[in-house]
Parts: sequence; C-alpha cells; structure tokens
Amino acid sequence: MKLVSFRKDGRSAYGLVKGDGIVDVHARLGGEHATLRSLLDPEGLRLLASLADAPADLPLASVEFLPVVPDPEKVFCIGVNYLSHLIETGRPTPEHPMVFLRVASSQTGHLQPIVKPVDSEQLDFEGELAVIIGKGGRRIAKADAFDHVAGYACYNDGSIRDWQRHTSQFAPGKNFDRTGAFGPWLVTADEIGDPATLNIWTRLNGEVMQQAPLSDLVFDIPTLIAYVSSFATLSPGDVIVTGTTGGVGAFRDPQLWMKPGDIVEIEVDRIGVLRNPVVAES
Repeated sequence: MKLVSFRKDGRSAYGLVKGDGIVDVHARLGGEHATLRSLLDPEGLRLLASLADAPADLPLASVEFLPVVPDPEKVFCIGVNYLSHLIETGRPTPEHPMVFLRVASSQTGHLQPIVKPVDSEQLDFEGELAVIIGKGGRRIAKADAFDHVAGYACYNDGSIRDWQRHTSQFAPGKNFDRTGAFGPWLVTADEIGDPATLNIWTRLNGEVMQQAPLSDLVFDIPTLIAYVSSFATLSPGDVIVTGTTGGVGAFRDPQLWMKPGDIVEIEVDRIGVLRNPVVAES
C-alpha cells in the first residue's frame, strides 16, 4: 500500500494512493482516526488494507501533500551514516549511531516549498530513507526490528549548515521551519522487502548530486531500530531518518547551496520521487 497525508479544501486527511487517485480513508472512517499516525500499528494497517480495493475518491493532483506523518511523536535523524559521507566530512567511523532530533514544524510535504530562511545562505540537501515505525516497543532486538516497521518514505534532511555548526549540537541547523521534506507517501514494508537492496538519488535542478545503494549504510536499519529503542520507547508513527550519502553541497568545491527557484528531488527505488521547490522566506 501507498499511504498519503494531504489537505483538501482546508481539511487535513489521509488515504490510500491508487494510481492517479486517492481513497479518502479519513472521510470513509468518519474522522474516527484523526491522522494517519493512529493507523500505523498492525491493527490499523489491517484496517487500511481492507480498503485497498475501494475506488478512488479524489484525484491525486487535486490535493496539497502533507508530510507523510504530519504529527510524529518523535523524529530521530542519523548523522554521517554512509562511508562516503564520513570520508568527505573527515570524521572517523563512529562506534555508535550519531542521533539528533527534528520537530514536526521543521517538515514539509511533497511538492510543497522548502523554505530558505533569511538567517543563512547555507541551505543544503541531504537525500535519505525514512523508516516509519508501526509496532512500538522498547529495547527491540535487531532480529525483530523489521517486524516493527510500518513502511518507508523519502526524506530530504535539509540543513542550515552554519547554524548546524554553531556548537557540537546539530539541532539548530536541522529545525528551521519547513526545511525537511518528507514524502511523497509511505510504502508499506511488505511492498519493499529488504531495504538494503534499494538505491537512493538526490537531484538538484535535474543534476544528480548524490547516489548510493542503501547497503552502504554504516549502521543498518535493524541496528538503528535496536539502538534508538534502547533509550526511547518507539511508538507507531515515529520516524527514523537513516542518514545521507556523500555529495552534499557543504563538501563540494565550490560549495553548493540550494537557492530560491531550485527544484530538489529525492528518489528511492520502489518508493517514488519526493520533489520540492525552494523558496525564500517571506
């Protein structure tokens, strides 16, 4: 299944993507479940699957895309988690995953603007795979980790590099409003299989900036789920953004920053393309 969060005529909703249409699950359930997050546990996914053969209610082109999970309880982002990115940053291979947090207001949806803030010119792209938790838990074993995944989406962990480097803590540069794109939809785990077989690309104005197989992750997805769940209880709808590969703008010569008028795309096999225009903060 492809699951999407959207806004239509001022109403925030969610549904199933079917070709060029959407099954408006929110309307069909009568608002019993306010957001998609409430249906990402195993029981909720079974309810969604029961509607998979329903006819589309809306054209996909008629809605405003929201972040896949508009109201996540927790978004964990993983830093420098590809060898190529470690090399370009000059960092040693870490003993443990580098984890920082994003807030919901820092996210934007597919086709919605990524906003370059007035505070900086250093808006960078980071193409990543997002893992969305379905079955919650604490201290999840690596062997059981995939049982806790609802699905996957594309993510652009947009970074304000100078603010990221104000201190050793990344949070300021990672949480400006509407700098992280999340979408276009969630593809359920049963349609993906082993995510290590996927490839990811970042394109800026049609030119490939980043490309890597997901098998190049320093810490793979089961390791990340096990590690994060060791210190935090994971809940349905929580997101783990797994890190970016080499080729980010900060380590190019000359450096390359996103600017208003640019189009940035993140593509992942079997998921799709997350596309966003870049605009100046008004």
